[in-house]
Amino acid sequence: MTAAPFTLDAPDAASDEVLARLMRLHPKVIDLSLGRTQDLLDRLGRPQDRLPPVVHVAGTNGKGSTIAALRAIAEAAGYKVHVYTSPHLARFHERIRLAGALIGEDALTDLLIECETVNENRPITFFEITTCAAFKAFADTPADLLLLETGLGGRLDSTNMVDRPAATVITPISIDHVQFLGDTLRQIATEKAHIQKAGTPSIVGPQSDEALAVVSEYAQTVGAPLARFGLEWSATPDAAGGFRFDSPAWSGSLPAPNLRGGHQVMNTATSVAAALILRDQGFDLPDTALRDGLGRIDWPARLQTLTRGPIAEALPGWTVTLDGGHNAAAGDILAEELARWAEEDRRDFGAPRPVHAICGMMNSKAATDFLRPLAPYLAGFQTVAIPGEENAFSADDLASMARTAGIAGARAASDIPTAVAGLAGLPVPARLLICGSLYLAGRILRRNG
Repeated sequence: MTAAPFTLDAPDAASDEVLARLMRLHPKVIDLSLGRTQDLLDRLGRPQDRLPPVVHVAGTNGKGSTIAALRAIAEAAGYKVHVYTSPHLARFHERIRLAGALIGEDALTDLLIECETVNENRPITFFEITTCAAFKAFADTPADLLLLETGLGGRLDSTNMVDRPAATVITPISIDHVQFLGDTLRQIATEKAHIQKAGTPSIVGPQSDEALAVVSEYAQTVGAPLARFGLEWSATPDAAGGFRFDSPAWSGSLPAPNLRGGHQVMNTATSVAAALILRDQGFDLPDTALRDGLGRIDWPARLQTLTRGPIAEALPGWTVTLDGGHNAAAGDILAEELARWAEEDRRDFGAPRPVHAICGMMNSKAATDFLRPLAPYLAGFQTVAIPGEENAFSADDLASMARTAGIAGARAASDIPTAVAGLAGLPVPARLLICGSLYLAGRILRRNG
C-alpha cells in the first residue's frame, strides 16, 4: 500500500498579496508596545470606541476553546457575535468573524488596503496592523457581542485597547513566549493579568496557586470584581463527560461539550461562568442556550478527528487525530488524552492500539517540555519541518530533541507525505497523532478542506 500523493500549498488570493506587503512593514526590532497600534487606530477614527460589548480573553492555554464555547452559547440564544482569534489555521479570514460569518475575501482585501494606506508605510508589526483592521471591521458591522482574544500576553497586546470591556476572561496560565513575556510564571501572569479593568468583572479559569495570586492581586489593585474557579465558581466533571457547575448566580448540570479532551470541560465551564456574567448585564442567555451551545461548539485542530482528506485516505483503518497544542501544559493535556485512548482501546479492542505521531514545531517553543509527557504512549515518532515556515525546527533538530525527551525511536522525515507513506504498511487498527503546532495543523487542514 502506498500513500496517496498530496501537496500542502494554499491557493493564492488577493488578500494574500496585501498581507505579504504588510509583513514587510515589520519594525527592525520587536518591542511589545501600544504606541503604533494607538496611532493607527487614531488615524482610522478610533474604531475601538464603537464596538459592541467586548469580552477580552487572555491566558496561555484554552483561550480559543473558551471563546468558541462562549460564541456557541451566545449564538444559541440568537445573538450576533463578532470574534477575533489568532493564529489562523488555513486562511487568514478565520481570524475575523463578523456577526457569525468569516469575513469575505473582497471585504478583507478592501479593509487591509485601507489600513495599509492610512498607515502610510510606517513601521508596524503584522499583528498590530491586522488587529487595527479587525477593530475597524467590528466597528463597521453591527453585532451584539465581540469576543476578543489576545495575541501575546495582555498588558502590551494590541487587543488591549478597549477601555471598558463587558468582561475579561483569563484561562490557565503557564510558561510560554518567554522571549517576550518573561521566563517565570509570575512575570507571565503579570502580563496577562493586565487585561483586567476597573469595574469590569474578571472570570478566572483554573490556575496554579502562583498565577492565581498574581491575577487576584492585580484585579484587586485596579478594582475588577473577581469570579475565580475554585472560589466564586466551580465545575465538577461527571461520568458522562459533562459537568456540574456551581456558583451563587446559578447551579446545574450541563452536557459534555462538543470538544474532545477532558481539559475541555474546564474550558467550557469557564465560558459558562462568563455567560452568567453577561446574563447579569442583561444578555438573555437562558439555560437552554447554555446546554444547546455546548453541543454546537466548532473549534478545529483541537484533538480533531480527520475522517476524510489525503491522510485519512492513505491510512484506511487508522484513527487520525490532529492537535495544535505546542507548549508544556499542552503536552501534559495531550498525554492525559493518550492515556484515555489506551483505556478506550482496552475496552473496545482488548488492548491499546499503537499510537504513531508526526510532529512539527516552531523554534520558539520548548519542544522537549512539550514532548516529554508523550514519550510513554508512542509506538513511533516522526518529525517534519513545517512547510513554508522559516522559524520552524528542522526535522533533524526536532528528532534530536524528541530523543532527549525520551522518545528513543524518533526519526526525521523529509516531508509530511513521506512520513504518512512510511506508516501505510503497518498493521491496523492503529492511531496517528499529528501534533506540535497550529501552523502545522493549518497546513494539513488546507488540503483537507
